[in-house]
Amino acid sequence: MIIRAAIHADAADMTALLNKIIALGGSTAHQTPFDVAQMQSHYIAPSALISCQIAHDAGAVIGFQWLGWAEEPDDPMPEGWGVIASFVSPDASGKGVGQHLFHATKAAALEAGTQVIDATIRADNVVGLRYYSGLGFQDYDRLRNIPLRDGTPVDRIRKRFDL
Repeated sequence: MIIRAAIHADAADMTALLNKIIALGGSTAHQTPFDVAQMQSHYIAPSALISCQIAHDAGAVIGFQWLGWAEEPDDPMPEGWGVIASFVSPDASGKGVGQHLFHATKAAALEAGTQVIDATIRADNVVGLRYYSGLGFQDYDRLRNIPLRDGTPVDRIRKRFDL
């Protein structure tokens, strides 16, 4: 497995991976498929980017992890906080992909001066909650009844990792 920074040429593979996860449902707040341009602007090269790491295995993208500065106007966070998003192929589950990605992301966060990393996870995403807890993230808040696109209310668990 190779972990490295994402580049524009990775966008198509990253898009296919994320769209597969979206289609399966239940583990991401994203509900609408991405296209390559959206992947580039949202994850590979947004203005708030701290780090976007990908995991390659046998030439295929099997996961990626994004860290960006918290800039959401509807959800302000303190200065120095970053927001993380992680996506691992269901076919690569249990192979340590997320651990390897976080090692690289954490190094980038420290280099950028990030003080705290926020992970906001759907309450019904048991695998995601377990993953972030296993990395040492601690619960700090719960957003209640956030509607999915179809109107179904789902809580979000907020976890933090202090650097």
